[in-house]
Amino acid sequence: MCGIIGYIGTGDAIEVVVEGLRHLEYRGYDSAGIAYHNGSGIDVLRCKGKIRDLEGLVRKSRPVASLAIGHTRWATHGVPSEYNAHPHRSNNVVLVHNGIIENYLELKKELAEEGYTFTSETDTEVLCHLIDSYCREYGFREAVEAALRDTRGAYAIVAISVRDPGVMIGARKDSPLVLGVGQEGFFLASDVPAFLTRTNRVVFLRDGEMVTISGEGYRITDLEGNRLERETELVTWSPSMAEKGGYKHYMLKEIHEQPRSLADTLRGRVFPERGEVNIAEFGLDEERLRRVRKIFIVACGTSWHAALVGKYQIEGLAGVPVEVDLASEFRYRGALLEEGDLFIAITQSGETADTLAAQREARRRGAFTLSICNVLGSTSAREADSVFFTHSGPEIGVASTKAFTSQLVALYLFSILLARVRGRIGHGESFELIAELLRLPDKVEAVLSGEEAVVRVARELFKARDFLYLGRGILYPVALEGALKLKEISYIHAEGYPAGEMKHGPIALIDEDVPVVFLMQKGGLREKILSNVSEVKSRGGKVVAVAAGGLPEGFEMADYSIEIPETNRYLEAVLMAVPLQLLAYHIGVLRGCDVDQPRNLAKSVTVE
Repeated sequence: MCGIIGYIGTGDAIEVVVEGLRHLEYRGYDSAGIAYHNGSGIDVLRCKGKIRDLEGLVRKSRPVASLAIGHTRWATHGVPSEYNAHPHRSNNVVLVHNGIIENYLELKKELAEEGYTFTSETDTEVLCHLIDSYCREYGFREAVEAALRDTRGAYAIVAISVRDPGVMIGARKDSPLVLGVGQEGFFLASDVPAFLTRTNRVVFLRDGEMVTISGEGYRITDLEGNRLERETELVTWSPSMAEKGGYKHYMLKEIHEQPRSLADTLRGRVFPERGEVNIAEFGLDEERLRRVRKIFIVACGTSWHAALVGKYQIEGLAGVPVEVDLASEFRYRGALLEEGDLFIAITQSGETADTLAAQREARRRGAFTLSICNVLGSTSAREADSVFFTHSGPEIGVASTKAFTSQLVALYLFSILLARVRGRIGHGESFELIAELLRLPDKVEAVLSGEEAVVRVARELFKARDFLYLGRGILYPVALEGALKLKEISYIHAEGYPAGEMKHGPIALIDEDVPVVFLMQKGGLREKILSNVSEVKSRGGKVVAVAAGGLPEGFEMADYSIEIPETNRYLEAVLMAVPLQLLAYHIGVLRGCDVDQPRNLAKSVTVE
């Protein structure tokens, strides 16, 4: 949520920061602002609305600067408005902030007693005043250190001061902040895409770290002022990977990138000629895998749906019991996790607050933690005992697509590895499971080539008010994911359900105005779901059949059908997900929705 970008250097700081804010729009926001040194002081421009509204203010002012900071805000404390927008000012100090200051009311009371007045409803203004209050007795850097030592909660901040016109200070705790090191200056941002067109040399700041930047260089310290030595890393994403590449929307581009993203997830992870998974890619050893008693998988949103698919994969192939939890519930339900259990955190960004909290709790209780993550240098990746990077590339659209299917492949690989190490499958079965996996990118490409069939369904049904998605077994989580995508992108109410549960409630919803999307796999459950189709048709419902290998000969009950190629039952979830992504996308577009930035949603939820 929210986006930060700061720049100091020889370039046009206003242009750099506004461009950076545009690259961060995917994170979700409802207001925006910018602050810059004008030669004698600091000017602040901010507004409710989109970056284009901020750009209008910038054009009127025609500012020129070598240092600027910017912010896109998603409301947490206080309504979306100009007065709640960032940056916030307190006398000589100007600040942008992501996160939540948990003790802001306590600090606000103390600052009010000192004579500070408040013009916003935000916790950020409180932090800004706190830094300013310390500037009465300390220098700028020492004042920021002192204020942050008084602060409880999560934050990523960038601060500038009238009295130190050539200095920019950043710090983080439980909210991402990355330093970019370029030939024409230095950057601070919430995420790499903000400055990736200008440099790919980065330092991912860690919790409790602060960076002080001037035109000459940067210095990283802890909050006691002790210097820390950190090496820069190279980000391998190309700038073009974060651009639309000719597609109308990022979401559509990312759906069509899945053959490549899946191939990238697989690269170097298997030995096809031996029918083996490369255990080194998971940072695990065989003895640990043999000893695993139980596996806990924790995630949020779309990643939780991937976790549910992973449960079917791991239990079906490796025979190890798996518990799946929503990260926001895990810490509070008293899960019976023991030392030696394996804990898997699934997170696209590696910065999801609830998932990080659950991961830390698991480590505290002695579990071995594995992070399945897409972002190099993220908090989840750094704090886990081992990490598997999905390598799906930057995902800009708020609704996850290619990250989801890459997570499914990561869990499939892990399931094969675990099953082989524990002797549940032999070389022949492992060889065939991997061979089918290597055919997957081509099969996803085949699904994408049939997009026009999905478009036809979308044109017929985009005015519906409600949808029901039904699946059995491993496809039930995909039904949940399909319903979530439709809700996120088109704002249509949708529910995912196990098809066998239809008679236990959802059947009451079915009439001629409620389309029902059936996920129809091959195998023994096909007959069961055909029976469910019959029940829907007898009540006048419209049926959309997404069928592996096509519909049975002579089957005429489906009003609309979308065919996907055949694969094994553990990979059907990947192929089924793709047409559901396309369906949500095209319905959203037909309804005139902002599919890349759905209302009220943020890409990375970095607060509870």
